[in-house]
Amino acid sequence: MVAYYTIFGRQVGSHYLAMGVLASLFGATYASVGGSKKTVQTPPINASSSDEADFIKKFMEEADNSKEKH
Repeated sequence: MVAYYTIFGRQVGSHYLAMGVLASLFGATYASVGGSKKTVQTPPINASSSDEADFIKKFMEEADNSKEKH
């Protein structure tokens, strides 16, 4: 047996109301946690020296920081 409620002039079954409440609860929780965050994997640095590798790493960090400011 299903109980029916009148919402906005339409008959809605209690099982649909329960599914709607659960979907909104889990959806809001998922959205507030941030959803799935994908980590960005950078390609390997093929530098000929450690100075060149340090320069590339510093350049990439500065580029990321300038993106966050804008």
